[in-house]
Amino acid sequence: MERRNFLKAALLGSIAGAVHLKPENVFARESKEAPGQNDLVAVMGGEPEVMYKKGIAALGGMKAFVKKGQKVVVKPNIGWDKKPEFAANTNPQLVAAIVKDCLAAGASQVVVFDHTCDEWQACYKNSGIEDAAKAAGAKIAFAHDEKYYKEVDLPMGLRLKKAKIHESIIEADVWINVPVLKNHGGAKMTMSMKNYMGIVWDRGFWHANDLQQCIADCATYSKKPVLNIVDAYRIMTQNGPKGKTTNDVVLAKAMFMSKDIVAADTAALKFFNQFREMKMEDVSHIGKAAKFNIGTTDLDSLKVERIKI
Repeated sequence: MERRNFLKAALLGSIAGAVHLKPENVFARESKEAPGQNDLVAVMGGEPEVMYKKGIAALGGMKAFVKKGQKVVVKPNIGWDKKPEFAANTNPQLVAAIVKDCLAAGASQVVVFDHTCDEWQACYKNSGIEDAAKAAGAKIAFAHDEKYYKEVDLPMGLRLKKAKIHESIIEADVWINVPVLKNHGGAKMTMSMKNYMGIVWDRGFWHANDLQQCIADCATYSKKPVLNIVDAYRIMTQNGPKGKTTNDVVLAKAMFMSKDIVAADTAALKFFNQFREMKMEDVSHIGKAAKFNIGTTDLDSLKVERIKI
């Protein structure tokens, strides 16, 4: 299929595939629930700040998640020394919008960090996230040294029984998980649960001991994100997690938001399948996490609002 026609077809069918709707109903705002009663919101067709604003309103606003005086962590992907157009990291405009909204909701402070894969200073700078987060009023935390991590128990874990979690997460009142949606060579996909690999110190153990199970195990950590926001503005469809050129990237202009981390990842994976096939069984940490009862893959059981801008 010619690239332009492929992208048009993919975009028209994407949210339908994510929430099991017929294409003619994709862009209708069909939910009759009051704001805040939705379990999952799928937004498409706008710039990151606009999609975020529409999506968070459909979930009842940031004050439904952040209370006055709380310390908040906003955890994006900042793992790679890549500029935003490569889609290796979370969109900096989205990060800034979330930070501003948390502060407007009354947060006493907002911290942004990631345990990067490439050299941390270059990742923070070239991703655009450090400047965007600071300009929005956030503090930047460092995560390049083991001294910033504290061991916690994961009693539900099958392979991962303990993990060293970054102190910012442990000390925060609430945290918001903001991954970028992309292909990943090892985990197959980067989404909400995969983003936990940026809050821990020893990722090498995960890769050597059933990566998919370890991702699911870590998602059982008792301090769960109050909200998962999957950035699908730009999607890296191949050669992830770092990418080679911008030819690996599709401008998809979408976003998925939910308190349910399994549902968020399920919807995001279905959306990704409009651009490149990726089977649920290949991203098995989603199903494994569902077996822990920390979320659901059954999107039909949820109250879903779909917003086309």
